[in-house]
Amino acid sequence: MPLLAAQLQTVDLVVLCIYIAGVVGFGCWFVRKSGTTEEFMAAGRSLPGWAVGLSIFGTYVSSISFLANPGKSFSGNWNPFVFSLSIPIAAWIAVKYFVPFYRKEGHISAYHHLEKRFGPWARTYAVVCYLLTQLARVGTILYLVALALAPLIGWDIKTIIVVTGILVTVYTLLGGIEAVIWTDVVQSIVLTAGACVCIAIMLMGMPEGPGQIFEIAAEHAKFSLGDSSFDWTAPTVWVVLLYGLAINLQNFGIDQSYIQRYITARSDADAKQSVWLGALLYLPISAILFFIGTSLFAFYSAQPELLPGTLNAAETPDAVFPHFIATELPTGMTGLLVAAVLAAAMSSVDSSLNGSATLILCDVHKRYFRPEAGEAESMRVLYVATILFGAIGTCVALAMISVKNALDMWWGLAGIFSGGMLGLFLLGFMSRRAVNRSGVAGVACGVIVIFWMTFSPSFSEDWAIFRSPFHRFLIIVLGTLTIVLVGFLVGIFATSTPKNPAEHENRSR
Repeated sequence: MPLLAAQLQTVDLVVLCIYIAGVVGFGCWFVRKSGTTEEFMAAGRSLPGWAVGLSIFGTYVSSISFLANPGKSFSGNWNPFVFSLSIPIAAWIAVKYFVPFYRKEGHISAYHHLEKRFGPWARTYAVVCYLLTQLARVGTILYLVALALAPLIGWDIKTIIVVTGILVTVYTLLGGIEAVIWTDVVQSIVLTAGACVCIAIMLMGMPEGPGQIFEIAAEHAKFSLGDSSFDWTAPTVWVVLLYGLAINLQNFGIDQSYIQRYITARSDADAKQSVWLGALLYLPISAILFFIGTSLFAFYSAQPELLPGTLNAAETPDAVFPHFIATELPTGMTGLLVAAVLAAAMSSVDSSLNGSATLILCDVHKRYFRPEAGEAESMRVLYVATILFGAIGTCVALAMISVKNALDMWWGLAGIFSGGMLGLFLLGFMSRRAVNRSGVAGVACGVIVIFWMTFSPSFSEDWAIFRSPFHRFLIIVLGTLTIVLVGFLVGIFATSTPKNPAEHENRSR
């Protein structure tokens, strides 16, 4: 994304600074309610469902979605929106099965039950995969938001990355999960308001009126959901739908950031309400973001002179939305939209930091080093882990400056690090016969499939026959199915094996 010479005016900078100061101050205010591990990690299990739901929504809409989705619909059509259409399906499954399961378990860690099901290796494997995924996610989000904000506020990309990383780490460190959730509520409102304002201005800014957007969009098939054939080599409707279902099942079923929110809700009903609110709110906001991209295409097609010659919209579609924010919005509104972009980033990073610190305490420190750790020691671990992950995530973002396509790298890393977790969870959830060896065999085969599908497209012509014929969106789908099927089959042929290591130990005696 090229840097555009369109910096914020003084009023917009004031709006942005007031917003940042307000969010950080609001988050730090919760320091008085995060003095114990239970409060820091679970907010005393006392939060209302609507607040938790808005926090889930805020986590969904990262700066990746806020910036990339308009770019996708600007350069193409609404094919990526099919991903959002899978969310209600995943939410229904989560409300019916996942939320009651985790609420009944009562553990703050999403992976505690894997040890009871498959053994210590499964719990550790999932934790490592999650932590690596979150580091890549935090780095990608901080880098992309800095890339968008640099031309707007006139700061160097590295400076924005470091400042944003420090600010999010500070209020997450001081306020714990309650600060994360309540600041996400504020940021979700700002994000939604900013997107709606942007659409209103585009509709009013068309030379021939709002209807011209729909005329131009229809003429270029901009509202199409894409190819509906059963071609597994391209991002068809079915490929994107399967990919979305797998990713969203992963979010609702095994992502510590989401599971931890279920635990913070004050009742089972509130936890279920939070899932529906977060999921159903994301669907229309996702549509709004794609409509922004479509509107941008119509806006600049009707007025091509408004795009500078230095901006090649065909090659860098992600740069068009930031350019519109900087040049077309009235004074004050620009600051609000920039705040919305920043809100999308901060509401995703804070949950990653708190979730990662929680796992370090529950699944690493207390599991392997100090099971008897008291409150003071546990709080020190949470503080150190939060700072550590904030620092490492910021360093990952700085390293991404030299990466050609950060979004493609994120998709690749997410597929590798997280592809095996969902399959292992579903295997244990769906099959009573799945035991330790079932999990090992399933994960081993699944990881092989994931690595093959990820790296085989780059094989030389001599090895072309071994290239994966499937689109990269199917990596997590086929990796997950491999783990479940292999584990299920191994379980069938190992029915005499105890269901878990503890049972095996008892029988040995």
